[in-house]
Amino acid sequence: MTFAGVAWYGRSPMKPQFEELDYRQTPLGELILQRRRILALDGAEAVEVKLNGEYLMSSLFTAAEVELSRLGLGALSGQDWEVVVGGLGLGYTAAAALAFPQVARLVVVEALEPVIDWHRRGLVPNGKNLSDDPRCAYLHADFFALARGEGFDPAQPGRRWDAVLLDIDHTPSQLLNGAHGDFYTEAGLKRLLRFLKPGGVFALWSNDEPDEAFLALLRKGFEHAEGQTCVFDNPLTEKKSFNGLYVARAPRAAPPA
Repeated sequence: MTFAGVAWYGRSPMKPQFEELDYRQTPLGELILQRRRILALDGAEAVEVKLNGEYLMSSLFTAAEVELSRLGLGALSGQDWEVVVGGLGLGYTAAAALAFPQVARLVVVEALEPVIDWHRRGLVPNGKNLSDDPRCAYLHADFFALARGEGFDPAQPGRRWDAVLLDIDHTPSQLLNGAHGDFYTEAGLKRLLRFLKPGGVFALWSNDEPDEAFLALLRKGFEHAEGQTCVFDNPLTEKKSFNGLYVARAPRAAPPA
């Protein structure tokens, strides 16, 4: 039997295998936040996000999200960095960025308001840490629309940043929304340079290994660009899995206005 959403066996309460933490209809479709016990991992819990019935992210697989910040910000020097994270997700990229004491300001741009709400309510692993850190601010907006327009600070159009870290689409060619496609073109990437300080860094997560064709596009506007493969243990398959990361540095001379 069940009581108040908890499965009971005899007299002892047992955690349910699935617990739906939130359900919303969004412009991108049905969005679900759930906690799941994974029996194959001795009942270990994972927090997961599903979009239109497909798994979008999981707290089991965060190595590349953390590495996105480590590589991107590790390429910077100096102090008082101002950083943009495109895509909040479960907050692992933003949390890894805030682990750098040089970060003075972090703006996380997220198109889906429920994802910001999950963090403010502490429903996800990094929610409290991000929401309580005075350096961190959430911006409910479309990252790609801002990149086409006046940038990532509505109060200061054209503001430049030390780093932009992006984790939204599956890959530069496999998009959550076709409207994002113009960003991953030569013109779109050059538009992004308007919002990076000289020598600033753009870093991008991808579900697939780095693609040479996309690296060639980056190198047309950026001073330097490279791809790296992040290899990590997959506890479900007991094998190695991988994601791709791109890191590109803006020219050290300011681009023309």
